[in-house]
Amino acid sequence: MAMRGVHIFTIWISFLLMLTTALAEDKKSYLARGSSVSTQNDTKTILVSPNGDFACGFYKVATNAFTFSIWFSRSSEKTVAWTANRDALVNGKSSRLTFRKDGSLALVDYNGAVVWSTNTTATGASRAELDDSGNLIVMDQTGHRLWKSFDSPTDTLLPLQPMTRDTKLVSASARGLPYSGLYTFFFDSTNILSIIYNGPETSSIYWPNPYYRSWENGRSTYNSSQYGILNQEGMFLASDQLQFEASDLGDKDVMRRLTLDYDGNLRLYSLNTTNSKWSVSWLAFPRVCEIHGLCGKNSFCTYMPSLQCSCLEGFEMTEPSDWSQGCRRKENIRVKGDHNANNNTEQRFIFVEIPKIDFYGYDFNYTLSVTLPVCKQICLNNDGCKAFAYRKGKGECFPKALLINGKKFPDPSNDIYLKFSKEASSSQLLASKPSHICKVTEKDAYPSSQMFEGTHSKFKFGYFLSSALTLLVVEVILVTVGCWATYKWGRRPEIRDKGYTIISSQFRRFSYKELEKATGFFQEEIGSGGSGAVYKGILDDNRKVAVKKLNDVIHGEQEFRSELSIIGRVYHMNLVRIWGFCAEKTHKLLVSEFIENGSLDRVLSDHQSLFPVLPWSQRYNIALGVAKGLAYLHHECLEWIVHCDVKPENILLDKDFEAKIADFGLVKLLNRGPSTHILSQVHGTRGYIAPEWALNLPITGKADVYSYGVVLLELVKGNRVSRWVVDGEEEVELAVKHTVDILKEKLARGDQSWLLDYVDCRLNGEFNYSQAALVLNTAVSCLDEERRKRPSMNSVVEILLSLME
Repeated sequence: MAMRGVHIFTIWISFLLMLTTALAEDKKSYLARGSSVSTQNDTKTILVSPNGDFACGFYKVATNAFTFSIWFSRSSEKTVAWTANRDALVNGKSSRLTFRKDGSLALVDYNGAVVWSTNTTATGASRAELDDSGNLIVMDQTGHRLWKSFDSPTDTLLPLQPMTRDTKLVSASARGLPYSGLYTFFFDSTNILSIIYNGPETSSIYWPNPYYRSWENGRSTYNSSQYGILNQEGMFLASDQLQFEASDLGDKDVMRRLTLDYDGNLRLYSLNTTNSKWSVSWLAFPRVCEIHGLCGKNSFCTYMPSLQCSCLEGFEMTEPSDWSQGCRRKENIRVKGDHNANNNTEQRFIFVEIPKIDFYGYDFNYTLSVTLPVCKQICLNNDGCKAFAYRKGKGECFPKALLINGKKFPDPSNDIYLKFSKEASSSQLLASKPSHICKVTEKDAYPSSQMFEGTHSKFKFGYFLSSALTLLVVEVILVTVGCWATYKWGRRPEIRDKGYTIISSQFRRFSYKELEKATGFFQEEIGSGGSGAVYKGILDDNRKVAVKKLNDVIHGEQEFRSELSIIGRVYHMNLVRIWGFCAEKTHKLLVSEFIENGSLDRVLSDHQSLFPVLPWSQRYNIALGVAKGLAYLHHECLEWIVHCDVKPENILLDKDFEAKIADFGLVKLLNRGPSTHILSQVHGTRGYIAPEWALNLPITGKADVYSYGVVLLELVKGNRVSRWVVDGEEEVELAVKHTVDILKEKLARGDQSWLLDYVDCRLNGEFNYSQAALVLNTAVSCLDEERRKRPSMNSVVEILLSLME
């Protein structure tokens, strides 16, 4: 009996050992040659380090886009330490990682294309492992290491991972995105560890301080070994004598990482085991305005009243969502400056003084001990001079070939003098110049006094007389026909349909001169966005209009007019009415009705009583109005139109706070039919962009449905999506997802008492509980990551109408 018990116990122990082995295999401690793992597997984790600190596998970037990455398992956000395919994401369906029989580890996209592989072809590679330091290793049967991820870092250096002449860190393009950015940490040609800004127009090293010599920066150029390492205690040491340490130096149990962040700052992070979040324990730039390219060209960085970028006077942002692209000169700007002119060169230019600002680098003809007029003349004499900096007291002159790396209150202090062409900068001068309204060749233009002067334009009286008589006869015929037509049509019944009258008569072409006059040379800017700035104007018939200058229009004039002819026929009470356009040379403008109460974002963003708090009934009506407008664009108008940028800035409120959608039709128009789509070329604004934009998938109206869902949540909460991010520690897209997950839980309970805490507190509980729950339910369904599960806008209209009071 005892022997039988021992036998059973032995079997039980054997079973436990087998179970443990099975679990270990499930944990995937290694990947064998000839094996393959697909993104469609239930788990995206492929390998886990023995200590459990690191994991390796398919990292989800968007709904259906993945990278092959190594991440920190113990951080709350699975922070990525290394990525194989940061600039070539793979599809979530049928993509796979395969350890090929030829010995290479390869990442294969859904279509069979190899997007990344190791250089271990035709070797004895037998397995891939992830060690305790976060190093992915491909080795042979003897344990010899054939390939290591430590040899090809992305933007992060781990403890004990060497920095060498052959390695470099490249920043990400933006927070939360894997793509390669503009900054690189590397050993330069003088053996010094440096950070360089690789901008679209120029490159410059900005760390260590490029204006100091190596020994002044505490560096040495004499050691060519080019080696640096972060030890486990938190100290970084390099062959060029660079040395820095973490604020928690000495604790070997702390997980650390050295990352070149998307903003160009090099930071050392330590992981807090209590809350699983990262804290900065050292950084290269406490004052981030020292970083090159942070604000782009023609702009400057300032710390007051808060850290921000600003355009120089006479400039505007090139891309409102991306400061790294800097600023560009405004069209037809008016500037005030020094108009004193002593010679012909000075008569063509003026200078605008901007005190206490400097742009470091890109000087030419640096001159010491000169007066301000002499420095100005140096800039005037060089066509490539954009501006000059002048340091009073010392008389130092810095003519500038490029205005980049600007910052406020530099030390030592100097002033910038911007150089403007009088002809190009004064709108009054431009307005007085003759210009062609029609696109004609010079031989077809009307004659001027020049025809009667010089040997090349001799006046011929007979030709002139015959032409004049011909024009007189034609004019008489036209006047007669016109009078008859006026009489005939004057007897017809008047067409009283307002919509027909607007469509048939008010969409027209304006000249650029007309719009200059209407807007007072584009003085009053009432808004701006990615598609261009908007100005208030008054037409000759006293109609108030909004005039938008379109940026970067690539269409030719004929194609531009053709597409606008479709937009001009779109008419709905919840869409901003387009009244006309201007297309002259490089000028492309849209003229639309002026909406009195501005955009919804101003109402949502204001918490200081500058705007009245929208009562619940108006919010519900706005939600319904926007839904009706989008439903019309998607399903009812002459051409099926996807907006692609639904957000509060593009929802305007008229005098009765009725919603009107602006900026529709500014992306490619769609043909009718269920199979039509736009190929994904990312438009829109962070926080409102549907997941399919990141996946290069065809874009349909369901992308607008997703954006509309975010707007619904903002209407209920009473603030912008950007305010949902907690302490800047998560991306806005993650904040939206987090909000949706919470709402799903709360809505499933059936109890509505929680709505009092969720709905905008400024309403003081005065709202319709049933409508609020319905709106939130609708928002959650609109924000489904699977677009096929999102409702159509027609369905949304029907849902909201069901509870309309």
